[in-house]
Amino acid sequence: MKIGLRILLSYFLILGLAAWFVLNVFVAEVKPGVRASLEDALVDTAQLLAQLVAEDVKHGDLQHAAILQRMQNYAQRSVDVKISGVRKASLDYRVYITDAKGIVIFDTEQKDLGKNFSRWNDVYLTLQGKYGARSTRIDPNDEDSTVMHVAAPIIDNNQDGQTRKIIGVLTVAKATSTIRPFIERSQQKILQRSFWLLFASLIIGIGFSWWLNRALQKLKTYAHAVENDEKVSLPDLGNNEIADLGRALDSMRHKLEGKEYVETLMHTLAHELKSPIAAIQGSAELLRENLPSTERAKFLNNIIEQNQRQKQLIEKLLALIKVEKQQQLSQVVRIDIVDLLDQVLLDFSDAIASKNLGIQFEVRTQTLLGDPLLLRQALGNLIDNAIAFSPHGGHLHLHQQVEQNYLILNIDDQGSGIPAYAIDKIFDRFYSLPRADAAKSTGLGLPFVREVISLHGGEVHLENLPQRGVRVRLCLSLENLK
Repeated sequence: MKIGLRILLSYFLILGLAAWFVLNVFVAEVKPGVRASLEDALVDTAQLLAQLVAEDVKHGDLQHAAILQRMQNYAQRSVDVKISGVRKASLDYRVYITDAKGIVIFDTEQKDLGKNFSRWNDVYLTLQGKYGARSTRIDPNDEDSTVMHVAAPIIDNNQDGQTRKIIGVLTVAKATSTIRPFIERSQQKILQRSFWLLFASLIIGIGFSWWLNRALQKLKTYAHAVENDEKVSLPDLGNNEIADLGRALDSMRHKLEGKEYVETLMHTLAHELKSPIAAIQGSAELLRENLPSTERAKFLNNIIEQNQRQKQLIEKLLALIKVEKQQQLSQVVRIDIVDLLDQVLLDFSDAIASKNLGIQFEVRTQTLLGDPLLLRQALGNLIDNAIAFSPHGGHLHLHQQVEQNYLILNIDDQGSGIPAYAIDKIFDRFYSLPRADAAKSTGLGLPFVREVISLHGGEVHLENLPQRGVRVRLCLSLENLK
């Protein structure tokens, strides 16, 4: 499982558990909260009504008490209102009054007159000077049938300076089922908004996971390319910890590659310089002796040739080092392949003429992007090899084809071909095949060609032709022209 997906799943799991816990607590608190609000409203209502009916209860003339008549008529009123989207079509308060002994002396519903409520908590506690309230189910098996009762003491408002006493209790009752729509609506809104919050969090998590996975994928692709010795630059990772990690890896890569490269280079260079140095030293020692002029001239020419070979070796090695360390082209311009090949053939016109080689040129105009100097050097190395291995009076065949987004340039010669044992080594540094009428090469030409073509997003292959000779196949990318 990819790390981005793991992070996303972990993030969503933690978020989901936290949301589930908070949501459960929040939803669980909605009902008690609404009930507490209802109780608070009932307390205020009961206290207000108890104050208003105190004088009538004191005098005992409840039949003619105007306020009680109005309270009696209250339940007969009809309403049609919407409260927070919930329709209310009836008045739900029930009010009853008991005397100091707990006997019901007034009831807006007229059903419990004369009954003894002294044992009910709302009446019992209030008569003792405490807060009296109770919740009672009309149907013991139905929680929704619960009715909340909140009582307030009716106090004798005497003016004779004596201690005021409780002469009765006024209770206001309201079924809790009337607040259920508000509770359900609140819970529904909480669930809906929680869903959208989780959805938004999921989108944010997916976006973060995608960004992280994309950055890590870039870094992974870069690491695999480095592992495969491909020419690749560190991708743009932004300005964050992953980018810091990428830069650290890139720096470490350059240091390790540099160290390994120098060790390999020094080893191979020392090995390749042994032969010319030994030849120069041998010729120089022989020149100390009294030799005929012809012999001396022979050994002097050998010293000059071996010195030239060392110089050529070092120059080509430096050119190869330069392209091997390049991760991308520094100069990119539009190049016409026909013009470029004309220049290369002109560079080797003397060598072509000296071998009386014919040139079969079947290349049409095709434009690509690249470094003209590097491509000219690379093509020059290939033409030089083709000339060196071609027999006197032979010919070179240059032809092309375009396949998908690649220009394929073929250079065919009529040489002896590549031995089977050398096919896998031909692009190795310092590896070269003997030439019939030319000095041993440095073995750096083809590695240079491969590096240059790679910088141009292409590939180079060598293969033996069925009849005779070798074909160099160059595949140069045309995608950068789209």
